[in-house]
Amino acid sequence: MATMFRYPVFPHLQDPCGPGRSVMAEPDYLEGDCDELIQPKKLNNPVKSSRNHQDLHRELIMNQKRGLAPQNKPELQKVLEKRKREQVIKAQKEEQEAHKKRSDLEIELMKRQQKLEQLELEQQKIQEEQENTPEFVKMKGNLRRTKQEAGGEEQAT
Repeated sequence: MATMFRYPVFPHLQDPCGPGRSVMAEPDYLEGDCDELIQPKKLNNPVKSSRNHQDLHRELIMNQKRGLAPQNKPELQKVLEKRKREQVIKAQKEEQEAHKKRSDLEIELMKRQQKLEQLELEQQKIQEEQENTPEFVKMKGNLRRTKQEAGGEEQAT
């Protein structure tokens, strides 16, 4: 059972119109009561009444019935994809500008980095060659070094 909310009874705050009446005035005529009054008519929307709009609307309805919806993706997904494309393009442009505008210091650092990379490659090649050499060649090199070191110590004393 629904209970109705009642205002507390305070004589100085009571509704002057009485408990059953509203504060707003009711119109003194009812619908269809007076034929003398001019009834408002609904205005035509110029966009909807235009021939182009009607053709487009008819085409959209036919495509929807056939299942050929022109927009398969939601608007939010389209906006996100557009933003992503713009970010990728912006990043590519920034990268190209960074390559174009290199200072003298950056150029010198790049040259040094290339030299270091070449030295590392050469050392790797030498190391690979040493690993591929037979064991007796390595031992012969070790004997030569020890012989030279022993000869150098005798000359120093």
